[in-house]
Amino acid sequence: MYKSEQLAHSLKLLIENGTWKAHEKLPSLRQQVEQSGLSLITVMNAYQELEAQGLIYSKEKSGYFVVEQNSDHPTTLHVINETVEINSVVFKYLKSTQSEHIIPLGSAFPNSQLLYSAKLIQTLGQLARQRRSYEQTPSLPPGNYQLRKIIAQKYAMQGIPTDPSDIVITSGGLDALNLSLQALTQAGDYILLQQTIFYGAWQAAERLGLKVITIPEHPEHGIDLDAFEQAILKYPIKVCLMMLNGQNPIGFTVSDEIKLKLAKLLNQYQIYLIEDDVYEELYYDQKKPLSMKYFDQQNWVLHCSSFSKILGAGFRIGWVYAGKFSEHIQHTQLMSTLSVNSFIQNALVEYLSHRHYEKHLKTLRSTLQRYKKQYFNYLKTHLPEQCHVNYYPSGYFLWIELPEQVDSNEIYQHMLEHGVSVAPSSLFNISNQQNHFIRMNCSFEMNEKIQNALNQLIYIIGKSVRS
Repeated sequence: MYKSEQLAHSLKLLIENGTWKAHEKLPSLRQQVEQSGLSLITVMNAYQELEAQGLIYSKEKSGYFVVEQNSDHPTTLHVINETVEINSVVFKYLKSTQSEHIIPLGSAFPNSQLLYSAKLIQTLGQLARQRRSYEQTPSLPPGNYQLRKIIAQKYAMQGIPTDPSDIVITSGGLDALNLSLQALTQAGDYILLQQTIFYGAWQAAERLGLKVITIPEHPEHGIDLDAFEQAILKYPIKVCLMMLNGQNPIGFTVSDEIKLKLAKLLNQYQIYLIEDDVYEELYYDQKKPLSMKYFDQQNWVLHCSSFSKILGAGFRIGWVYAGKFSEHIQHTQLMSTLSVNSFIQNALVEYLSHRHYEKHLKTLRSTLQRYKKQYFNYLKTHLPEQCHVNYYPSGYFLWIELPEQVDSNEIYQHMLEHGVSVAPSSLFNISNQQNHFIRMNCSFEMNEKIQNALNQLIYIIGKSVRS
């Protein structure tokens, strides 16, 4: 046993027998060096091992502290203590799938043929012929006032009192998430993520140098509230970042009952939640699902959304309901993305001021629902019986569970050789414990080309299952 392992074992016993209490500060690295006679590197390795085991946590410039042990409600918490490193994985994946010859069943965006409303394109053309559209109208943060007013009215229609000053226009949903995280955290802070979540959340954590605690998804409710409460009791979590409506990549929508309970926990423990809600409009039921902002009585929620998933990637306009953090986010935005395209903002104001938008949404939802059901029925019928296809009534993703021995990264590589992309679960879960899932984009019409791609996927998965 290495000296660092011996020290870690000794310290672990002191924690488990109660010599060191919950949230009590451990001796500093230098103090431990003096007491043990070991090198600084050895002591540091021992502390990092205890941190990786979830027994201690660190606070920047303050030292290491004992995690509260909760044996009454055991659950699985994953502690990502080392620097999150996923950006290079995502970059490599996106580069490998960007060719126009690739059938993009792994894409995060809907089929562009379903987006880019003809009326919106017409509006762009009309504005382009008007000189005032090119003028430098106020385009600095927080963005076009009329656009913020329209967005505020949409919140109010859902029973969320909102003023345009609460809204900051951003360069898409991911920009809204990044700006919100920057406003609420500093390098070394702990944040909480769902165990499986859109890779943009992992990228943001990596870029900002944040430490991540993850909680597993609940098989029935989507979010495990017991695991959530256990995590915030054990670690000094500052911010949570979650997707609760049309969650990417799995697809579930959390019930109003669970959202209300979550809001009460946020208020009780004074934890901020950044809600990524870019799929909020892609629901199939008659009633739009409520955001967490609806249940937020004490301004603990920053709500982020975007037009890019419903109007097209070219309309990368998003926003954050920032509330009291509005000015802070504007200052941060001024030093990064500077401002959002004023021409596109003007076009959106014109387009959203009429009924064209609602008509487009109605058609888009209906088409996505029909396509997704076709994919689901086809895959459910033809995939090996050991596979499970998760279907949720929203969005355009299917989450396919493969047998545990099948590596979705290998499936992705084989499919790429045949000119088809799928998204392996390693993009969404970096714990390396659940690599047997695939996210499927179902927003493309089921023609002969798509059916051949699905048949190839079915064949490769079947071959992997049998080997």
